[in-house]
Parts: sequence; structure tokens; C-alpha cells
Amino acid sequence: MHQIPMNEVSANFAECWQAAGRHLQQQGQGAINWLRAHLHPPILEHLSFRLGNQLFFVCLDAEGVAPFSAGTARALRAVADGCRGHACVMPMRKTPSGWQAAAPGWGLLDMATKQPVTPPALITDEKIEMSAWELQDFAVQAVRDLLEKEGRKLMSWQGNPEVDPSLWFVQQMRAHLVSLGPPNLAECNEVSGASSSELQAPANRPIC
Repeated sequence: MHQIPMNEVSANFAECWQAAGRHLQQQGQGAINWLRAHLHPPILEHLSFRLGNQLFFVCLDAEGVAPFSAGTARALRAVADGCRGHACVMPMRKTPSGWQAAAPGWGLLDMATKQPVTPPALITDEKIEMSAWELQDFAVQAVRDLLEKEGRKLMSWQGNPEVDPSLWFVQQMRAHLVSLGPPNLAECNEVSGASSSELQAPANRPIC
């Protein structure tokens, strides 16, 4: 078992993160499907999204605030490889007008090669089977939605199938931890009240 940092981010980094998200949203022209667009810990990637049949996992290299480190690289590689996606670094610099992407175009660099990444150029017609990470994330989203409908206050959640717990929530002033995974969807039902059919994921990633 590994300890995973649960530190909150600084206000300065949150501002940088918001600018990065806006930049990617503008580049995507409404076609981006966000997978991670929040800063609740634990954090393996700062932002992640789907475009077409490709997944992109992004960590910021925020000049003077949160430089890209070896630890960040390991976490990013783990989630990108687990989901068969692209591990990207997004250098950010602070200017008098605010945070801006330091690289041209989408502002993304391949973590391994440091070459620019243009997400639309990587889209194919191939149907890609969902990974265990994606199935886990789907299950977490389904249970999260059900808990919110039941009026439970969510503290945090994460979709790494190798990490427990999967969700944290508060009910009647007490914190509760939920562990679940794609191979054991029946266990989710006891916590969420969902039927197994409600937690089923499609066999293939959607093609846009």
C-alpha cells in the first residue's frame, strides 16, 4: 500500500490551473469532453479530457509555483498508461495580464519527447476497448451521482483502481469511505443502492 498526498493546492496554482483549462477549452472549440476538471485531491493529473477516441492527461509546469517534478511525472505516467492515453506537460508562465500557455497551439508537450501535441491530429476511427482505469472511473462517477442524489456531501473521489478508497463523503456529521471497482460492482450496490445494470459501462470508447 502506498501513501498518496492529499495536499490542497495554493490559490496561485488554482489561478494558473483555471487559465490552463480556459486555454484548452478555447482550443477544443467545444469538442472537449472533460474527465478531470477539478482540484480535489488525490491528484495524479491536473486536467484530463477526451477528444474523439483519444484520452489526454495533463500536468502543468507552472513557472515559479509548481514546477514539473519526477514525482509528478511518475503519477502522470501511471494514469496515462493505465488508461492508454497521452501523457502531456503544459508549461505555463505568468505575465502582467495573467497566466498563459508557454508553448504554441494547444500548449501541450509530450512528456517523453517534449514535442508539441496537437490532439485533433491524433484522433482515429479505431474503436478502443475501455481500460480497467476507465471502467473504474465510470463506476466512481455513477456512485458519486447516486450519493449526490441522496443528499450526501462528497468530500473527494478518485478513479485509480489500485487506490482505496474510491470516494469520501459526509453523512450526519460522520465521514464515510467507499471502496469499489469494476470487477466487484455488486459491492457498489450495497453502498449506493444502484442496480448492477445502472453501473454498466459501454464496451468501447465513444467515437465523436
